[in-house]
Amino acid sequence: MYIELPDKRYYGIGEVAKAFGVNTSLIRFWEKEFDVLKPKKNAKGNRKFTPEDVKNLKFIYHLVKERGFTLEGAKTQLKEEKKQALNNFEIISKLEGIKGQLIKIKEHL
Repeated sequence: MYIELPDKRYYGIGEVAKAFGVNTSLIRFWEKEFDVLKPKKNAKGNRKFTPEDVKNLKFIYHLVKERGFTLEGAKTQLKEEKKQALNNFEIISKLEGIKGQLIKIKEHL
């Protein structure tokens, strides 16, 4: 999944949910279910996601939505095989980003 977010230090839950095409409630649910998601909260309690959180969300989205893992299966994958799976996922993400850029270039021709 190719996600387009501007380079920022923190992202609000609304813009993260919009980038993934899901409801904010799903992001909050995943935050409770997966220990790797720890967004910072400001004084009002608004969640602020770092680029690392977004990277973890991409991986969770990939496991649950694209590969069809159950939540328990995704948690196991994150704990046991995180390094190998994350390396593979990062490679796939970079290739999808390149593909997205090439498609944009093609449309402008």
